[in-house]
Amino acid sequence: MGIILAIKKRFRFLIKLFRRKDRVRIGIYGPPNAGKTTLANRILRDWSGDIMGSPSEIPHETRRARLREGVKIEVNGKSLSIDIVDTPGIATKIDFHEFLKYGLSEEEAKRRAKEATEGVIEAIKWLDDLDGVLLVMDSTEDPFTQVNVTIVGNIEARNLPLLIVANKIDLPTASPARIKTAFPQHPVVPISALKGINIDALYKAMAEKFG
Repeated sequence: MGIILAIKKRFRFLIKLFRRKDRVRIGIYGPPNAGKTTLANRILRDWSGDIMGSPSEIPHETRRARLREGVKIEVNGKSLSIDIVDTPGIATKIDFHEFLKYGLSEEEAKRRAKEATEGVIEAIKWLDDLDGVLLVMDSTEDPFTQVNVTIVGNIEARNLPLLIVANKIDLPTASPARIKTAFPQHPVVPISALKGINIDALYKAMAEKFG
């Protein structure tokens, strides 16, 4: 089993090495409803005219990873071609009762909870096939949570380049400074993915970090 695992890791490394010749694969991670799909849509609209999917107030609306390849970003004369992976929201606990609050039937709620749990596992597996991560946090909430610490730990364990995106700065209770204090070891870029506020600063940081 150990030999097979080593071969698989080596194979993934070779695939990533080959892909880096023309583009990098960036995963968008974060807890449910932090704004991951909204950010993915913003990036795609700005640079390809496409969208990734429809955001929803219901948590875990994205329950399978979604991939868009070959998105070209140009910043200050520097070009960066990326594959974007919009991943399911990471949670340490998923309870079907959470979905009942949104008017779903018990059967549908249980199905969604099962799919959401599978989505978390899939998202963690995707980390082995990425060249960098955009970690989206809701800047109106306390950033020092078990979920955020777990995600950062998994990313650091793989030595992946990481940009933390402090989202929702258009809201009056936003505090990107809290995120910077909680995770001082990583760069933090405050934005509003919905309004497009400070999005150019994020593109510049992406070109510098992942290029």
